[in-house]
Amino acid sequence: MLHLPVPRTVCRPFDCPSALSLTSKIIKLTDTAPASCTLKTGGYMRYQISGKQIEIGQALQTHVQDNLGGIAQKYAERPTDATVVFSKSGPEFACETTVHLSTGLTASAKAHAHEIYAAFEATADKLEKQLRRYKRRLKDHHKDRATPIDVYGGASYILASSEAAVDDAEPETLQPIIVAEMETSIPSLSVGEAVMQMEIAGAPLLVFREQGNDRVNVVYRRDDGNVGWIDPKTT
Repeated sequence: MLHLPVPRTVCRPFDCPSALSLTSKIIKLTDTAPASCTLKTGGYMRYQISGKQIEIGQALQTHVQDNLGGIAQKYAERPTDATVVFSKSGPEFACETTVHLSTGLTASAKAHAHEIYAAFEATADKLEKQLRRYKRRLKDHHKDRATPIDVYGGASYILASSEAAVDDAEPETLQPIIVAEMETSIPSLSVGEAVMQMEIAGAPLLVFREQGNDRVNVVYRRDDGNVGWIDPKTT
C-alpha cells in the first residue's frame, strides 16, 4: 500500500527554490525602476526575494536586483521574473536563484557561504557562467521562438530511501513508499534545446518530449563529462 504522509504541493517547471513556507517580498518594477533593472528590450523583470526563516534587508534586496539585472541584460533576452531564496543551515547561508526566460527556458544556480552576501555572489557567478556559455544561442533562441515552449503535465514523486531499513532487513515488498508527490511539467524541446536547458539550469538530467515526435526523452550529464541522450525506440 502506498503512503502519502506529505501534503500534495505544486511546483513550476524547472523551479529549484521552493516558495513554500517563505516570507516573500515581491518587487514589481515600473517605469520608475532603476536603470540597472531595465532590460534592453525596454521591459522589466519581476523579482521575488525570500528568506526562509531569516530576515532579508532592503540593502540585500537592492544588491540582488542590481546584480541579477546586469546579468540578465548581458546574457538573456527578455527574462520575465527571478526568484531568489535565502536560507541558513548551521554556520552557512544558502542562496538559490532561478530566472525564467520569455521563451520558457529557465536558468538556475545554488551556492553556500558563511556570509549571506557571499552566498549570493557565488550563486550569481554560477548563473553567469552557465548563461555565458549559451549567450549567442539564447539570443537566437529568443528570435526563433515566436511562442513559448509547450509543456505537458506530469507527476513527480519522492520515494522513501531503502537505507532506513533496520538491520539490513530485506524489504517485505518492492512497492515503493511515496513520501511526497508534486505536479511538474515536461517541456517539448529539440535535443539541442534540452541540453541547453539542462546546463543553464545546472541540472544533472532533463526529461523532455522530443519536438516533432512527442516521445519522452532524457538527456543527462555523464561521469566522463559528455552528455548522454536516451531516445526510446518505437515498435
